[in-house]
Amino acid sequence: MNKKFIITTVILLSLTWMFLDDLVEDWGQIESAPERLETFFNEDLWPPDWSVLEAEEWADGTLHKPDGELCTEDYEFFCSKAWTGMVITIKMAFISTLIGFMISVPIASLAASNLAPLPIAIPARVILAGLRSLPSIIWALLFAIALGFGPLPGILAMTLYTIGYLGKLQYEAIEGIANAPLESAMAMGLTHSERLVHVVIPESSNDLLSQLMFMFEYNVRHGTVLGLVGAGGIGMYIDNYINPPFAYDKAFALLIVVFVVVVIIDLISMFVRSYVIEDGDVKRPKWWTVLLPAGIAADYYKKFRAKDSDESE
Repeated sequence: MNKKFIITTVILLSLTWMFLDDLVEDWGQIESAPERLETFFNEDLWPPDWSVLEAEEWADGTLHKPDGELCTEDYEFFCSKAWTGMVITIKMAFISTLIGFMISVPIASLAASNLAPLPIAIPARVILAGLRSLPSIIWALLFAIALGFGPLPGILAMTLYTIGYLGKLQYEAIEGIANAPLESAMAMGLTHSERLVHVVIPESSNDLLSQLMFMFEYNVRHGTVLGLVGAGGIGMYIDNYINPPFAYDKAFALLIVVFVVVVIIDLISMFVRSYVIEDGDVKRPKWWTVLLPAGIAADYYKKFRAKDSDESE
């Protein structure tokens, strides 16, 4: 193993331990932590209260949506706080992600050193850094103060953070593309926008699409946090439950709903990205090759590879 790598690793681990020991005043807190977590989980979180998947029943026996409207759906679930809050959160995330992506791409093209000169690239990077330097919850708090509570502050907050966050990922992806296509485009006399549309975006489409889907998933997850400052969505209902009367079991049920939605989004992302990923002749590994030693797994892979070739002929 590389000697410099070992020395660097030892130094970093030593600094980590030094900083951790300096910050933690009482290591005895760790001893009682598992017991406290177990008590909290068994008494407050478990089992989840799945009444959040049902419509609210008023004193007169009628079913209502969270906003007080009469529930006219065939299934109560579509009038529940889980459904209503999740739909609002997904809409907020979709709007902010799409608008943020459309704005971040041209700014990222100005920030990329292989597309723009430094006098332009540096200010563009400063703008992107400024937008992501504040967490989206702080942006949401500022917009909630200026505009009042509701989804709009959340949309604006997530849009600004999306521009800053995606912009950095995008200009780094742009700087990673091959120089030959860019040099050819410059030799042909293409303008900056033409190089962006005809060369940069096609060459980095997989990265850009992956970043877009990741940001959408991030905004959906972060919508649960923005609700804590009144920015709408399912987070608003979670905030109502974790404050008095401390209905943690209902909040936990809503968090499970968020988890399921995030997993679904991740599966959709994998499906969408399959259209821009070139698999070529590379075969997906079998599940059991993960469990076998490398040598045995290689032998089995060769046998299955040969079998697939025979069947294709």
